[in-house]
Amino acid sequence: CPSATGPGVWSIPVEIGYSRPVGILSCLRHIIEAEGLRALFKGLGPTLVGVAPSRALYFSVYAKAKHTLNRSGVVLPDSKFVHVGAACSAGITTSTLSSPLWVIKTRLQLDNGATRGQIMKLIHNIWKTDGFKGFYRGLTATYVGVTETVIHFVIYEHIKAEVKRHNCKVRGNNEKNIVDFLQFMMAAATSKCIASVAAYPHEVIRTRLRQKELDGKRRYHSFFQAFRKILREEGRVGLYGGLGTHLLRQVPNTAIMFLTYEAVVNFLCKEDLPY
Repeated sequence: CPSATGPGVWSIPVEIGYSRPVGILSCLRHIIEAEGLRALFKGLGPTLVGVAPSRALYFSVYAKAKHTLNRSGVVLPDSKFVHVGAACSAGITTSTLSSPLWVIKTRLQLDNGATRGQIMKLIHNIWKTDGFKGFYRGLTATYVGVTETVIHFVIYEHIKAEVKRHNCKVRGNNEKNIVDFLQFMMAAATSKCIASVAAYPHEVIRTRLRQKELDGKRRYHSFFQAFRKILREEGRVGLYGGLGTHLLRQVPNTAIMFLTYEAVVNFLCKEDLPY
């Protein structure tokens, strides 16, 4: 839709005669009617460029941090403190390095005038308007969103450990089969769903901070200023706009990603894992 008020929360500008948020299907229909089917794939380029390296970096940092903390002697191995520390390290590192890609992706998705070949023009406009820091707008909200990562991994690791303990007791060995990996996938989906709901407001705030205001005036300047403004003007509902769309995208994505990760690690590394 022409104007975005958050991930999945869309509104038509007032001059068109409608300013209230619309639902997923209404927004989908409006995008297709106004901009065509291709508009549904805006921002796909930066996403494809960034998703593989960012995920690879994320799991690498998580595994390394987990290995380091387990051997540090400071905390109990494989405790919740280890999972929290590893998740924070992975989340902050990945968010910092990949922020420019996600800023560009968000701008492309929100710009109803964006066309093929507009990425370089968009990058130039961000640089001209905000300089280097423009590529890191919303980074504070992303750092706050690391809490989602922490909640996700703590719950996931707990469920995974219980699943492994139960299956080992039943089978008498640590060998994994297809059922184990399906259970890991369900654990990932469950933990991601809980974490996303608990930490979702940061997604809305991050998008508001990254969006380009139509009148050129910046309405959102910092995480807490945006939080107060949304809460004051739209209430708690505004902080959870687009949650359904977010869960439809993230939960299956995470389940498949963790299934793939666990399967690949088990196949390639076996007992040689450093963590």
